[in-house]
Amino acid sequence: MEVDGYEVEPLSKERFDDFVAVLGAGGIGGCWCMYWIAPTSKAWGECTVGGSRARNRELFQGLVEAGPPPGLLAYEARVPVAWCRVMQRERLPGLANSRHFKTDLDIDGVWALSCFVVKRSHRGRGLTTVLTKAAASFAREQGARVLEVYPWDTEERKSDSTLYTGVASTFERLGFTEVQRRAPHKPMMRLSLADPET
Repeated sequence: MEVDGYEVEPLSKERFDDFVAVLGAGGIGGCWCMYWIAPTSKAWGECTVGGSRARNRELFQGLVEAGPPPGLLAYEARVPVAWCRVMQRERLPGLANSRHFKTDLDIDGVWALSCFVVKRSHRGRGLTTVLTKAAASFAREQGARVLEVYPWDTEERKSDSTLYTGVASTFERLGFTEVQRRAPHKPMMRLSLADPET
C-alpha cells in the first residue's frame, strides 16, 4: 500500500533481508523485535547474546516464515527505511506480563502496534505516522476492531532507542485515546478501527 509517498508492505520471508537492513546487523542490541513476544524480559535478555547471531534473530525469523506477517516495512524508492511490529495483542505475552501494560480491558480483536524502527537517515520525516496509518489499514483488513499503542508521554529528552514505542502526541493527532495509565509516563492508547476513514 502507498502511504504519504512511501510504499508499505507486510514482512514476508522474502523480505527478511529488508527487515535486517532496517534493524542493522546487530538487530538493535540482539533484540530482533522479540521483546514483547518473549514471555519475560529475562527470557528475552538471554536470547540477545551474540547480536547478529542472537537466538532472538532465529526465533523471529521462524515467526516470519511461519506467518502471518508480524509487521510492516516502509520503503522509499524500493529501499527499506522503517519497520513496525503489528499483530494480535494475544500473541504478545510480554504485554500481558508487563507492569505498565497488563490490563483487565477486553483484548478480543485488539491488535498491538508495539515497536517502531526507523533508519537513522530517515528519522524526523514522519515515518511513525506513516507506519501507524498503514498498520491501522492492515489490522482492519485482518479483522481487528481496535489498534493499541504503548507510547512515552514525557517532555524529557529521550534517546531514539528509548522511543521505540513512539510518543503519545503522535498518536493523539491520529485519533487514539488513552484507555489506561499505570505509570505517569506510559499511557496505553487505543484507536477504533470501525471507521474506514481511520
